[in-house]
Amino acid sequence: MDVIQALILGIIQGLTEFLPVSSSGHLEIGKVLLGVDVEESLSFSVAVHGATVLSTIVVFWKDIVSLIKGFFKFRWNEETKFIALIAVSMIPVGIVGVFFKDSVESLFSGKILLVGFMLLVTAILLTLATVIKRKRETDITFRDALIIGVAQAIAVIPGISRSGATIATGLMLGKRRPEVARFSFLMVLIPILGANFLDIMSGSFSSEAGAGVLPIFVGFISAFVVGVFACKIMIKLINQNRLIWFALYCVVVATIAIVSFIL
Repeated sequence: MDVIQALILGIIQGLTEFLPVSSSGHLEIGKVLLGVDVEESLSFSVAVHGATVLSTIVVFWKDIVSLIKGFFKFRWNEETKFIALIAVSMIPVGIVGVFFKDSVESLFSGKILLVGFMLLVTAILLTLATVIKRKRETDITFRDALIIGVAQAIAVIPGISRSGATIATGLMLGKRRPEVARFSFLMVLIPILGANFLDIMSGSFSSEAGAGVLPIFVGFISAFVVGVFACKIMIKLINQNRLIWFALYCVVVATIAIVSFIL
């Protein structure tokens, strides 16, 4: 992987991590179109996902500081409850990470047909979230957190948007748009930071392994900068109920991916 390829893929990750169109799916399509060796690019994928986690921290830093302060009061309050909800939402993806890690990693190998069909699944979820009208409640319950966590775990499949799946699930459960957006973006912090930590400990970021240090650095920076803007834009779009346009976009990209595979 060269620096230009890393820059392009970093921009793709930064845009698509927060927009409900599957960053992993777009990365796999981008790798195929750019001719990137998919066998050596897993560490790059983990790194740019870490960059968009950093984007989330920047955008939601006030919320994160408030949660930390509330947690260290060592009593049950709104902040402690929210952290507990996040912990519950992590259970499904934690199970997938521990027991199915190799199977998940095998999906990130340029399987463009799989990406195409999973993008159609994303489109269906976004459409359902738009057409299903429910009374909007304020609070996310522990049951809701677990269900949204299952959606996040399923979204490890490239082509299923993590933000799209979790936001659509939260909306279909009848939760308020601002609260769903906040929960969706904050629930991913620890799982991806954990994946980055394990990748570093395993030596995937050494100069002899993976995509190389410089391309990873360039991809990380571009994904972070673009991610900050994309995150802010997505929050506005969720509140404006514009998800149906992303469903249509997913159908178009899915069609292109499937036709490209066939041809």
